[in-house]
Amino acid sequence: MSAAKVLELLEARGWSLALAESLTGGLLADAFVSVPGASKVLRGSVVAYATELKHELLGVDTELLASNGAVDAEVAIAMAVGAANRLSADVAISATGVAGPDEQDGKKVGTVFIGLVTPDGADVVELALSGSRAEIRSQAASGAVSALLEVLTENSQ
Repeated sequence: MSAAKVLELLEARGWSLALAESLTGGLLADAFVSVPGASKVLRGSVVAYATELKHELLGVDTELLASNGAVDAEVAIAMAVGAANRLSADVAISATGVAGPDEQDGKKVGTVFIGLVTPDGADVVELALSGSRAEIRSQAASGAVSALLEVLTENSQ
């Protein structure tokens, strides 16, 4: 993963980072916390695994959750916005999806949405992953880091 590079780019811009995790259950935070000096940039992470916690902790609209389910592009963006707001960060990443063993909200196992919020705007990346539950969770965390790295790299050119 390129968590160290993401932290370097964020620090160079003077931007802080917040995380909102569901299926990754802390793996995304671990990717960043494992990098020495992460505290210069990383504000924190909210693991909102239960659907109602996405509303209670991150402020995701209950009607959005009821109509679209927790595994959804709009929910991923709302989670990221909520993390940025609640943790007072400039940039936020969220990860919501289905690691298995069963489908959720009509979404196949391996469906993952990564929400990205920066001062330059918001974006969502949909991933179609495969493998075991552990592999999907790990790939989702890696994919989230890579997605933010790509956004930060594109915006620096």
